[in-house]
Order: sequence, then structure tokens, then C-alpha cells
Amino acid sequence: MNSSDWGAFGVNLAAAAATALTVFLATFTVAVRRGLHRIVDIVWGTAFAAVAVVTWLLSAGHGDDGRRLLVAAATVLWGLRLAAHIARRSRGHGEDPRYTALLDRAPGNRTLYALRTVYLGQAALVWLISLPVQAASYSSAPLDTLAYCGLGLWVAGLAFEAVGDHQLARFKANPANRGRIMDEGLWAWTRHPNYFGDSLVWWGLYLLACPAWQPALAVLVSPVLMTLLLTVGSGKRLLEKHMSGRPGYAAYTARTSGFLPLPPRRTARGTPESTK
Repeated sequence: MNSSDWGAFGVNLAAAAATALTVFLATFTVAVRRGLHRIVDIVWGTAFAAVAVVTWLLSAGHGDDGRRLLVAAATVLWGLRLAAHIARRSRGHGEDPRYTALLDRAPGNRTLYALRTVYLGQAALVWLISLPVQAASYSSAPLDTLAYCGLGLWVAGLAFEAVGDHQLARFKANPANRGRIMDEGLWAWTRHPNYFGDSLVWWGLYLLACPAWQPALAVLVSPVLMTLLLTVGSGKRLLEKHMSGRPGYAAYTARTSGFLPLPPRRTARGTPESTK
């Protein structure tokens, strides 16, 4: 980046922060009126899409057009698919137990506590994690081998996430599976194919921001933070805590990788265990 591009990038950082904050404050207003904070999960992907669109508009004339369009389209497609999936999954359900438990621990006003810990916190995370999307849009370097490797990683991640979500939704829709643990398809190889796919998506977007070493080092926090959130933060850790008491889940965790897709562990006789 030249000095002009760095100045424009600084403006973009502020605009991205304002965009994320606006999205989550609007969601907070709706959630309070409806008494349902779980709708913030739907907005998570939508906020990334909004930041990507704003970045694409503001970076015109500064970054390579091919890279700008690719990173914006990839982020919007990922974000809107995730938002649509969570919206379908949440339809007809009440409050998420995670938010109920969180607000039950509020030291004071529950509404202000939700604003501070959930909405403002997620707005900050969207801004921070979206740094590769912003940095890539201001790179003047044309698409190269590294960028196409990033695109390949993004495609693999999105496919893994979407297929895993589809398999789980189809499994839950079958009444015969009520009370069973999903251990088929991608879910036989990893307990969290959707989270693993998410992680690949953001490592792919990170590679798109790597033509210049300075932005690459600066935005490395993004995929690292997203992976940590998915594995030891609010993703895998909380979900497994919620699932731990279900019949068959201990056996499932004993034979199935926690994150990276690996062949199911086998019994002494050499055949996979079954929860059926």
C-alpha cells in the first residue's frame, strides 16, 4: 500500500467498526422488544457480510479489483449462508439456554449486561476478525498462487460446513433419530464439521490478505481468534458441555475426533463402535 492507500484503509477500519456496531445495536433493539436474544446468532454472519460490502465500496480505486471482488463475494456468501441456516434452525424455538444462563449471572441490569457482553462484544469481534477482508481489499497485488490457494481453502471450508449442517438437519428431521447422537457422514469423522469448516473459511480469507507481509502479520489475529472461538470459546466447548449428559455422547466423543476430521477410532476387534 502507498500512503494514500494506508489513509483510505484507516478510514475503512473506522467505517467497518461503525457498520458492525450499527448492525448489532439494531439487533439489540429488536431482541429487547421481542424478549429473545438468540436472534443475535443470525446476525453474526450478516454483520460480516455488511462489513464486506462496505469495504468493497470504500476500497474502489485502491485495491486490485479482482481481489476486492473475490474477497467481498466470498465473505458475503459465507455470511448469508450461515445466517439463513441459523434462522431456519431457530424457527419456532424460544430463548437459547446459553443466553438464559448468561443473563442469570448478570450483576445488575440484565438488559445493559446483555448489551455490553453480547452485542458490543460481538460487534468488536466482527470488526477484529474481518481484518483480512479489509486488508485484502486494499492490496494492489493481482491475484496470485497464494490467493488461489486461499480460495481453495475457502471453498473446502464452506463445503465442509454446509454439508455438515445439511446432514445434521436431515438427521434431526427423522423422528426415528429422536434421542440419538448424530454419528453419520462428516459427523463420524469430527464432532464439529461445521466449526472445522468455519475455521478453514477464515484461514482461506487470511491467505487472500497475504501479498504484502505487513498486512499479513497484522491480520494473523483474525483466523487465530476465529479458530480459538470455535474450539475453546463459545463454540465447541459450550456445545459439548450442553451435550455431555446425553445417552451415548461419551462413547461418541471417545471414538470421534473433537475438531480435525480423522477416521473414527476403532474397538479392539477393529470395527467402529455404534451408538445404535
